[in-house]
Amino acid sequence: MSFERYDELAALFPAEIVTHSYVQDIDLPDDAGVLALITLDNDLDQSRPTTLGPTTLIEFGRTLEGLKDRVADGEITAVAVTGKPYFLVAGADLSTVKSVQSEHLGKLMAELGHEAYDLLADMGVPSFAFINGVALGGGLEVALAANYRTVSTGAKGIGLPEAFIGLVPGWGGVYRLPRLIGPANAVKVMIENPLSNNRSLSGTEAYDLGIADALFEPADYLEQSLLWAARVLQDPAARETVERRRSELADYDAGTWAGAVAAGRAFVEAKTGNAAPAPSRVLDLFEAGLHLSRQESAAAECTALAELMQTAEFHATVYAFLDLVQKRAKRPAGAPDRKLARPVTKIGVVGAGLMASQLALLFARQLTVPVVLTDIDQARVDKGVSHVHAEIDKLLDRKRISRDAANRTRDLVTGSVSKDAFSDADFVIEAVFEEMSVKKQVFAEVEAVVSAECILATNTSSLSVAEMAADLEHPERVVGFHFFNPVAAMPLLEVVRAPRTDDAVLATAFVVARGLKKNAVLVQDAPAFVVNRILGRMFGEITAVFDEGTDAATADTALRPMGLPMSPFRLLALVGLPVGQHVQESLHAAFGDRFHVSANQQKLIDAGIKGLWEKQEDGSYEVPDATLALMDRGNTPSTAEEVLRRTQDGLADEIGRMLDEGVVAAPEDIDLCMIMGAGWPMHLGGITPYLDRVGASERVNGKPFHQG
Repeated sequence: MSFERYDELAALFPAEIVTHSYVQDIDLPDDAGVLALITLDNDLDQSRPTTLGPTTLIEFGRTLEGLKDRVADGEITAVAVTGKPYFLVAGADLSTVKSVQSEHLGKLMAELGHEAYDLLADMGVPSFAFINGVALGGGLEVALAANYRTVSTGAKGIGLPEAFIGLVPGWGGVYRLPRLIGPANAVKVMIENPLSNNRSLSGTEAYDLGIADALFEPADYLEQSLLWAARVLQDPAARETVERRRSELADYDAGTWAGAVAAGRAFVEAKTGNAAPAPSRVLDLFEAGLHLSRQESAAAECTALAELMQTAEFHATVYAFLDLVQKRAKRPAGAPDRKLARPVTKIGVVGAGLMASQLALLFARQLTVPVVLTDIDQARVDKGVSHVHAEIDKLLDRKRISRDAANRTRDLVTGSVSKDAFSDADFVIEAVFEEMSVKKQVFAEVEAVVSAECILATNTSSLSVAEMAADLEHPERVVGFHFFNPVAAMPLLEVVRAPRTDDAVLATAFVVARGLKKNAVLVQDAPAFVVNRILGRMFGEITAVFDEGTDAATADTALRPMGLPMSPFRLLALVGLPVGQHVQESLHAAFGDRFHVSANQQKLIDAGIKGLWEKQEDGSYEVPDATLALMDRGNTPSTAEEVLRRTQDGLADEIGRMLDEGVVAAPEDIDLCMIMGAGWPMHLGGITPYLDRVGASERVNGKPFHQG
């Protein structure tokens, strides 16, 4: 077997950062023989992940060819693959993959991976993968190709995220994984996790699912993995234990396989409305794979990968994921030098309600500093602290946190009815009722007890930070720190700079955001900032067409081509009609009639109705006649196409205005906010490229948001 036919592919990417295959012979204990250990390493600092490009895969394949020759000569009794510290491999090099210009080259890239991985699977002696860290996409597929796997309890970032990226697990994952862990669990890893904010597995979770056969602690992970490999080689009982566990975890038949496929398709429909091609393509391969050989499945996978690499959705996803989430989010535009940041050793939270409790848990868990909650009476304080403790208990029960970490986090969160508890705090954030007078009073009371260096942050979603700070002695200490719900899950933080916010305060806010593992975007102080302003414009258009006489189903489903995670009326019901109305009224007051305030929505609120739709016994949703009878609606309905175009144009108009106003530095920041704060679909590549593609930017603004 030769890899020469792939040289033309590698030549197209001379700048590839190559992950090398370094081989070391290890004498196993108990006369188990010699194991050839391949360590995948790109020779960069430990924070730089290893990735897979053409030259990397060719070197890996040729290394395995050489080892196969040594197997034939009787020199080695096993082969294993591991990675540099914290990484097995982080997956394919997306910078390379996005540059593959034809289906022919895409198919070559797919076939190259299969040719290399199949050597590991068919070495002639047992092959092992030691998953010591991140193993994503093609990185996990390396491990799946091995005959046996161990994993470290310290490993994080394990999964097959291809459906999220716009591809399929096309180097054998879609075939091997369900046969290893069962079809239902495979759908969880290949479909549910990627489409749920690109969730990945920990080492322990990967072991529990059956992806790995053994689990070891990080301190002596490699040594324990080698000892385990020696036992597997020497002891039939050890091999039998592995096979027994696998057969129990992957107990399936044609019916359970079909059931998993159906569940996966329902999940994709609910999450994306089938607007993105990749998840459905994954399930097509998975469904067909039950009756295919490994070679037949590989051929289908290569075809799917080659076709998907050329789709607009894949290239849009790469822009959103690689250029925005992976790059721009880590270097926020306009953020001051982090060297200006002040130390934060204690945090205060004003309020003890649900949002405040979520914030307290996040600060304590991620920053490991004392956090004190205050509220107007002891009952509220106790309830807030108890809620935090209960959430910690849930994390412990789910094995998301160790017992020691749970105890430490509990001890960090306390409560008080007096704001004097903030006297030694470095950072105090308010999470009280969204009313300007209330927030101004809170900040006045806090400023009276804190040090001159203490930063005051507001979690307001729409109110003016400048007005909030106007009456303080030190308005320069105030910054917006707008989280999204649920706080633990949503990655965006809108960091709002008021005209008088100073650089040290702003730098501290960005450093704190990074410590919280949030992606911060700098936003100027403007009504509703970015996400809520754009969503407000969208909601306004949808409620307006409904009030004009468009039927509810048409109004609520017209935006399905956008692939949004939830339809407008469903999202309004989730947010709460009163909250939605309040935001809309604020935007209307600030910007006028382009933000429609629905009188019909107010009638529903006044009647105590929670949402427009009501679930029926058969699971369908309808608008009850009694609800319709409450409302006064016009007689000029719109078609779904008209609603979609009107909404697209409204969004293009609003974003154009926001950029003209300097709310953010560039369209990329708008895109980043919508992806991370509103669940804007990755396959659309950001809201501004989408509006360019559908022509709305040109129709409304006379030019696209992105040139070229």
